[in-house]
Amino acid sequence: MPSKPPALKSLSDLKSVQQSLAEQRARDAAEAAARAAAEKKRLAEQDLFVRAVGATRPLRQKASVVLAPEPPAPIPVQHQLDEQRVLIESLSDEFDVTTLLDADDAMSFRRPGIRTEVTRKLRGGEWSIQRDIDLHGLRSDEAREALGAFIRAAHKQGLRCVRVVHGKGHGSPGRQPVLKAKVQRWLIQKSETLAFVQAKPSDGGGGALVVLLAPARR
Repeated sequence: MPSKPPALKSLSDLKSVQQSLAEQRARDAAEAAARAAAEKKRLAEQDLFVRAVGATRPLRQKASVVLAPEPPAPIPVQHQLDEQRVLIESLSDEFDVTTLLDADDAMSFRRPGIRTEVTRKLRGGEWSIQRDIDLHGLRSDEAREALGAFIRAAHKQGLRCVRVVHGKGHGSPGRQPVLKAKVQRWLIQKSETLAFVQAKPSDGGGGALVVLLAPARR
C-alpha cells in the first residue's frame, strides 16, 4: 500500500510542500519545452532538405539474372568404352603363339632382335621385380582386361620388370592351366612386352611369369 503523505504540522510545512510542487512543475515544463524545440528543429531540417533536393523517388531495382551453376564436365563414357573395346579386341584368345615360344624346360618368349641373354638374365633373377598382378579367381575376360590395364600402366610409369601370377591351373576343369596359356598369348600381343620367362620357384614357379617391358618413351 502507498505510504501516506506526512501530516502538516504548521504553516511552514505547507509552504515547503507548495515550493516543492512548484519546482517540479517548472522542471516538467522545461523538459517539455526542450522536446518541443528539438522536434521543431528536426522538422525544419527535414523541410530544408526537401526544398534543397526536391521530390525523391526510390531507386529502380536493376534487373538481374540468376545464373545456373556451371554444369560438371561430362564423363567421357563413350571414350572409356572405346578404349575398353580396343583393349579387348587387341588381345585375342585365338592368337597362335606356338612358333614364338621357346620350348625349353621353362617356356619363354622374346621378340625378334632380343638376345637369348635377356631371357637368361630374366630367368636368373638379375632383373628386380618392380610390381606384380595376381589374376587368380578372375574370369577370362576379367583377367584379360586386368592384365592389359596393368601392363599399360606399368609401362607408362617406366617400370621394366613385372610379375604376372596366373596360377598352375589345378582348379581348372581337367586340371589344365587354361589361364596360363591365355596369359602367354595376351602378353605376346602387347607391344610393351619384350620378353617373359617362367618365374623362379621362389617367385611362383610354373604359376607365374616374369615379364620384361620396353622402356617408356620420353
